[in-house]
Amino acid sequence: MWDERYSTDDYVYGTEPNDFLRDQVALIGKAPKKVLCLADGEGRNGVYLAALGHQVLSVDISAVGLRKAESLARDKGVPLDVLVADLAVHEFPAASFDAVVSVFCHLPQANRPHLHRQVAQALKPGGVLILEAYTPAQASRDTGGPGTPDRTLTAAELEAAFAGFSIEMNRELDRQVIEGRGHNGLGAVVQFIARKPLSQAV
Repeated sequence: MWDERYSTDDYVYGTEPNDFLRDQVALIGKAPKKVLCLADGEGRNGVYLAALGHQVLSVDISAVGLRKAESLARDKGVPLDVLVADLAVHEFPAASFDAVVSVFCHLPQANRPHLHRQVAQALKPGGVLILEAYTPAQASRDTGGPGTPDRTLTAAELEAAFAGFSIEMNRELDRQVIEGRGHNGLGAVVQFIARKPLSQAV
């Protein structure tokens, strides 16, 4: 499905970074950090972070999308590492990233506990998770995102999944999401920021 969606000349979700990521990027820090971008598709968020000097690994299930991510990185003159992987089963090395960015990464409910554990494992102590996703209220809208509530996230699920973290933000709200032709209009989202404790290998 995703290879087909990304098999176009344009960038389905545009080439600009997600607004929430741009607003919160200072949490990653100014010094170069290792950042994991989940479900990064055509690379808009990973390339943005790479342009800030971070060492970025963009992961997506679509090889087509990641080829476009590499093209975007070349156009911007920045390095970008990419990995084609199924986040429902992929395992990341422990304590490898200073930050994990998850922007509209929507797995089926049955697969999300695995991904949440992998995020917790992959972050270094003190590392930060920056996440925005659609909530179940989005499923009935035609402004983007999954068409089924099973693939959406809630603040309650995230709070439970990262109970061992220091949760700095966890809110559900409606906001205008204008990202290419893929996201275009009022969206029901959850915004979540959590930091892995320095003294705990979650």
